[in-house]
Amino acid sequence: MPNMRARLLVVLVVLCGFLTVAGTPSASAAAIADSLSFDGTALTVANGRFVDGNGREVVLRGYNVSGETKLAENKGLPFASVADARKSATALRALGGGNSVRFLLSWAYAEPVKGQVDTTYLANATAQMRAFLDAGIRVYPDFHQDLYSRWLFNSGSWYTGDGAPAWAVALGNYSAESCGICFMWGQNITQNGAVKAGQYDFWHNNHGLQDYFLATAQKTMAYIRANLTDEQFAGVVGFDPYNEPYAGSYDSGQNSRTWERDVLWPFYVKFRARMDAAGWTDKPALVEPNLFWNGNVSKEEGGLLDAGTLGSRYVFNTHFYDQKAISGILMWGNASDGQYVGDFGTVRDRAAAAGTTSLVSEFGHPLNGSTAGKAPTVLKAMYQALDSRVKGANWWTTPAASGPVLSGTQWQWDIYNGRHHELMNDNPDKVMTSGDAWNDEDLSAVRLDDSGTAVLRQDARLLDRIYPSATSGSTVAFTYEDRSRDGSTTLTWNPVPSSLPKVSSLVGSGQYAVLVWRSNSGSTPTELHLPASFPTATTTVVSDLGTVYGPPSYTSSTPVGAAVEPGGTGSRRLLLTDADSGVLHYALVTNGATSPSASVLGAAKAELAAWVAQKIG
Repeated sequence: MPNMRARLLVVLVVLCGFLTVAGTPSASAAAIADSLSFDGTALTVANGRFVDGNGREVVLRGYNVSGETKLAENKGLPFASVADARKSATALRALGGGNSVRFLLSWAYAEPVKGQVDTTYLANATAQMRAFLDAGIRVYPDFHQDLYSRWLFNSGSWYTGDGAPAWAVALGNYSAESCGICFMWGQNITQNGAVKAGQYDFWHNNHGLQDYFLATAQKTMAYIRANLTDEQFAGVVGFDPYNEPYAGSYDSGQNSRTWERDVLWPFYVKFRARMDAAGWTDKPALVEPNLFWNGNVSKEEGGLLDAGTLGSRYVFNTHFYDQKAISGILMWGNASDGQYVGDFGTVRDRAAAAGTTSLVSEFGHPLNGSTAGKAPTVLKAMYQALDSRVKGANWWTTPAASGPVLSGTQWQWDIYNGRHHELMNDNPDKVMTSGDAWNDEDLSAVRLDDSGTAVLRQDARLLDRIYPSATSGSTVAFTYEDRSRDGSTTLTWNPVPSSLPKVSSLVGSGQYAVLVWRSNSGSTPTELHLPASFPTATTTVVSDLGTVYGPPSYTSSTPVGAAVEPGGTGSRRLLLTDADSGVLHYALVTNGATSPSASVLGAAKAELAAWVAQKIG
């Protein structure tokens, strides 16, 4: 859930009900297509990072799949069919460069009757989930909600919601919903009395709502575990318990921080216990703080400050939208170099203080409407801030301050964008077809063309990016200059400085990435995703491990090599292999050179080696 929010949206996705769910036992299966021996291990959290079974730091990048779950047209599922899910997964990997998805689920469809879990819905959702897992894409489910429930809204309303089932709303006997003068749908979170009352009831477990939710969540997780093979389940990262939580209204004497401490965190502890009971003991709960904890317009104190050390069983999971940019009033111009490094730096700092890793599970900007023109720069600045906490103009001078590379999933990936047929609030006279078909939102990075082929709606140079998907050791610094476009203008925020003339000449006007890492005796290589704009035959790598134009096929004895990524989608990766511990390594990857000579590569390597020694040590 994203967009048009002068008060960044919110919360709630209730779930509830118990029932024994039968499923096929877990089994081993054939390896995912194109996988190598070190692929496919489960992720855990250690030393403030996601870590795979080989001890490598893992970065998750991808998209939310998808806002279609918030609609009724496909009965709360992201896709109309498993075939569409497969098509979407292949495109997400090959066009969007993603290695992970936040997979939306609906409480309303999981438990349409109080106390009764719908196993048909769970079976369909799990089958669609498999399409992504089999494409080598890691998945973390999310029981999604916005504005508590669609059944709070009357058939003629300007807005709608999703999340809680109709029976949960009936229990509350809420007054007629009304947002008053609301220009953005997110204002309903704090101004719509019915929405606030529904949220309040959930958090206070009135009518047993939270108990029902937790029971249904446990049965959902147990069903998923029982109906995935061991290899597929290894690709499930964890579970996002609750989307954008907000109190609805605070009790007397309560504030946002005490609400997190006394209400939200105890809920997460209960959810964690349900995960354990469902067989998800080794997977983290991806917990979100108060929705407004890091808003740049609406802001409330939070960030799970009183939860203590979260540790390896929880991940600090947050969202970020630029409310000022979306408003169209509070930020007139475009985003610029380094605009969000402070905001995302706060995320890094909060996760570190909590003793865990972080995940920005939603970020984005509208692609239609009065502020759509800001999208190319806003999204570039957000990806830049995920990559590094140093702005481009300063990166080459202070790379050691770069910080960990953040995981993130953009909102959103909806192949039905612009082709919906949604009866808003079940009103046959209000058929929504355009955009995301939900509260006038339009944020999908993808759509289907007239031939049914998935195509990008945003610049591929922005979305399909180099990133260190797995680092054998610890990442010290990373940057990627994507040279994405704002209209006809190429956005270059991180040019190679003139103090490195050989490197600058080699890169030219091309895209480039630089990764610096410290080895840790790992037996598996460091991996970087190679975008489609980096054909293997014309990709240049300059590293202390070796220099090469057109990396050869990977083998365990090849220091610099290339291979396809697992999943059979044709996407590719660069593999960098070291055999030491505690040693600083570096790699420049660019598509700007044409058949550079050995002497040119050697000169660039000498410059980079001196730069690493001087700036990082």
